[in-house]
Amino acid sequence: MNRPVFFVASLALVGLLHGQEAPYDQAPVAEPPYYRVRYEASDQPGGLIFPVQYTIWIPEGIETLRGVVVHQHGCGEGSCKSGQTGAYDLHWQALAKKHGCALLSPSYEQPEKADCQMWCDPRNGSDAAFQKALADLGAASGHPELATVPWALWGHSGGGHWCGGMVLLHPDRVVAAWLRSGVPLLAANPDRPTIQPYSVPDAALSVPLMCNPGTKEGVTVKEGRFAGVWPANETFFTALRGKGALVGVAVDPLSSHECGNQRYLAIPWLDACLAVRLPGKAGDPLRPMPTGDAWLAPLLATEAKPAADFAGDPKQAVWLPDAAIAKAWMEYVKDTAVTDTTPPPAPSKPTVAGNELRWTAEADPESGLARFHIERDGQLIATVPEEAKNPFGRPLFQGLQYSDTPAAPLVEMRFTDATAEAGKTHTYRIIAENTVGLKSE
Repeated sequence: MNRPVFFVASLALVGLLHGQEAPYDQAPVAEPPYYRVRYEASDQPGGLIFPVQYTIWIPEGIETLRGVVVHQHGCGEGSCKSGQTGAYDLHWQALAKKHGCALLSPSYEQPEKADCQMWCDPRNGSDAAFQKALADLGAASGHPELATVPWALWGHSGGGHWCGGMVLLHPDRVVAAWLRSGVPLLAANPDRPTIQPYSVPDAALSVPLMCNPGTKEGVTVKEGRFAGVWPANETFFTALRGKGALVGVAVDPLSSHECGNQRYLAIPWLDACLAVRLPGKAGDPLRPMPTGDAWLAPLLATEAKPAADFAGDPKQAVWLPDAAIAKAWMEYVKDTAVTDTTPPPAPSKPTVAGNELRWTAEADPESGLARFHIERDGQLIATVPEEAKNPFGRPLFQGLQYSDTPAAPLVEMRFTDATAEAGKTHTYRIIAENTVGLKSE
């Protein structure tokens, strides 16, 4: 049976409670506004055969949540482990907070060589576990509406399979879904005879979808481990778009299976969908996605046009919701350098204890956080981190793992001024910088 285990505990206690071996005993501590629930593997037919933990972040000051943004990792032990930090991502939190939503990140405890389909196909128990977690986390956090709010879904690889599957199973609950390097199966595949294809309900055609493969996953690189990703995406896109679905394709021009800079288009795209689809009153159905301002582009092209000016067959064209997203899409598919002209929010709540400074900050919704600049008495004395790193894309304050989650262990917003003069009063300023180089007040 699935057994809920709520915990707000130290890492050591988590390991003792659940008897887990690494890597699944290394989740960051979940203290409010973070909450976590963990279920043991199910021994019931059709149940989830892996243990799973769900961590959720609730924005402070929200009386009633309007939805939940779900950040779903991919297959394999490394990606599953990376899901443990997903709810702590400042950039994704900024998206969720803007729309009064929670941010949820699962971590399926899949052994390295186990069959990923046993969780990334939601029909194998992960759908039921996910919905149970929303109810249990709602009870723990004092937000029972979590059990019924709409979902905005993002998924990588097997997580893309999962998100697409949830759209086809529950189209009335999904605001929109971004499918990074993974899509569900719509027709029988002789190479994977154990996977049952999905049918496409009419309601799913109204859910905005974006397929986001890397160019080295079969578009420009035709061989290798991930060469089948593009053909699967093309088949999925063609089938759904041919039925009139609101589906687009954004090929990452730089990457293979890693997530790269996709968040700089994924977050604005989800932002646009959330803005128009979330109901004005809790409990009301999702609003229909407007289509009058849509832009279209030929598949694998890099230029889009307003739908009224598009000369090709609309049912074979990439669908984009409006001019702003079309502009960002054209920048992304060219070189992923999506532009931003707004600075990040200023840091807040600074404290000083001895010569240690601490502060809090929210990410720039468009471009995230790259670093902080520390000034003492009007002079720059440090940047935090000294050198922002990210092997998969733009340097980020929190770093980035393969499945688009913060590096572990999580970095802290603090700085120790080792050169401060004893007995002298100093004045400090902390300035945030986003990933396009713009600085806050």
